[in-house]
This record gives sequence, C-alpha cells and structure tokens, in this order.
Amino acid sequence: MRIGIMGLGRIGAFHAETLSALQVVDSLVVTDPYAAAAKRAAERFGAEVADTPEAVLAAGVDGVVIAAATDAHPELLLGAVRAGVPVFCEKPVARTMREGTEVLAAVRKAGVEIQIGYNRRFDAGFGAAREAVLRGELGPLHTVRSTTLDPAPPPAAYIAASGGIFRDCAVHDFDIIRWVTGREVTEVYATGGNRGAAYIREAGDADTTGALLTLDDGTLAVVSNSRHNARGYDVRMELHGFEDSIAVGLEDRLPLRSVEPGVSFPAGLPYDFFMDRFAEAYRRELAAFTEVVAGRRTSPCTVRDALEAGWIAEACTLSLAEHRPVTLAEVRREA
Repeated sequence: MRIGIMGLGRIGAFHAETLSALQVVDSLVVTDPYAAAAKRAAERFGAEVADTPEAVLAAGVDGVVIAAATDAHPELLLGAVRAGVPVFCEKPVARTMREGTEVLAAVRKAGVEIQIGYNRRFDAGFGAAREAVLRGELGPLHTVRSTTLDPAPPPAAYIAASGGIFRDCAVHDFDIIRWVTGREVTEVYATGGNRGAAYIREAGDADTTGALLTLDDGTLAVVSNSRHNARGYDVRMELHGFEDSIAVGLEDRLPLRSVEPGVSFPAGLPYDFFMDRFAEAYRRELAAFTEVVAGRRTSPCTVRDALEAGWIAEACTLSLAEHRPVTLAEVRREA
C-alpha cells in the first residue's frame, strides 16, 4: 500500500522509518512546511515529496499519517476524510474540545476510519493488564494507579502551546485507564504545584500534579504526573482488585532505586525517553493502522476515544484552577 505522511518532525520522522520497514507498505509520500525535513525523509526512506497536504492526497495514497502541529490536525484530518482516505492522527484531535466535537460529527457522517495515536494501547504490558481485567482475574477492581513522570520538562515554547499538563501529559493516563478498565470516569479532583522550571509557572501551568478519578462503577483511579523525574522516564500502572493485584512497568528498566537491604531490583539502565520506552508500541500501532487501511479491522482508537480522554483532561484542568471536584457532565455541558 501507499501511505502519506503529513509532518516530519521528531515523531513524524520516526513514523516514516517505521512504515518504510513494513512489508505491506510499498511507498511513502511525505510533506512538511519545512522543505528540508521532507527532503531528508525522501533521502532516508526513498519517499516521494509532495509540496502540500493536498498534493499528498492527490498522489493516490491509501492512507495518511498526520504528525503535524496540533493546530493543523482538524484541517488535515477533515481534508483526508473528504477524500475518503483512512487517517492515523497523533493526539490531540484538535486544540479545543469544541473543535474536536465538530471533527467527530464530520467523521461520523463520512464513515471514514480514523485512528488516533494513543500508543500505550499497543504496549505489551498494558495489553496484558487489559486482558487480565477482561478475564476477571483480579475480581472487581477497587483501586487503579497510573503514573507518567518525565525526566525533564519540555522547552518553554512547547509548554506555552501544550494546553497544560493534563491535556498534554496526563491525557495518556486517562486514555489507558479507560481502555484497561473498560470503565468511564464520572468525577475528578485534581491538585498540583510548581517547584521546578519557572517558565512553566509563568505559563500558568503546573509541573507536578495528582488527580483522583472516580469511575462509573465506584473504582478509584489515582493519576500522578510530573515534568521532573531525574532518574528517568517512568510510566507505570497498578490495578488492585478483590482477588489479585498486577502492575505494568515493573521491570528492570524502571527508573526507581530501591533502598531495601539486599534488593538489587531494578538492575537495568533506566528509560530516559518516551520513544525508547514505547518504541515497540509505536511500531505495533502503525502496523495496526495498515490493517485499518486494508479493511481488515476497525480503528483501535477512535476520535470518540480521544475526546473522552480529552474531557477528563478538561475536568482536571478546571478542578485544579478552582480547587474543587468536577464532574464530566459539568465540563461537557459548559463546552
């Protein structure tokens, strides 16, 4: 098949490398506002260069991957939908939830398959946790803990345009909690602080946050996020049920040091980059997208899925600002 790629920054270039290695992909057509980025991709992966996104769609592609800046996502996504071309789009769907709901309405009307890039759904550990929950191995859940800690904060320009830590970082925890548990979030309470980079505080954001989520069956989920974790990139999940407890990310590259006497775990080199931690998951999600393009499966992460995680982020952002519990119904009503 022939795949188009719109946007060739860090993640777009990684997707180009991944797709070029898949046997089912015969050719790539790439575009980027920076001509040098498109030229590099053409040289590295034997891709064809298109001057514009419209030219990519006109080049006979079977599917497109959107890895451009967030503000461009709705226009690029809807352009592909109008052309009847299946889309893989990095999160978020749009800058605002209102714009995201407009995209959802258009996608539903068109009937074109859209896959949103939440790569943790393709990580082996998170997949095993979901299967354990679905099989009832843990019994009814009572507590879930999900953690994402970055080694260092992104640059100031990124923070200023990110929408805040809940929309940018914690949203991955929100999505994977929904996916693993199969439950919806009904209410949140969020708190946060800023004891690190001054530019995060100046942008009106927090660098460390905690959120307590109440799921629709009464399960409690605790989400912990920080831009500062000197030991490495830490992504974990614990699921505690009435019959068993399991963990994702409890392996030798866990960036945590035990001080228990005689304990050598974890013994490996800590992860220090998200693309290192989830390299295989990124490959699996794009392999899944080629199956979507071929019509062998439906989207494993829909626009609606992405918006549900987005609503949780909106509720947490409001809760942090107003120091109170916020229901999901409230933020939907006010959007």
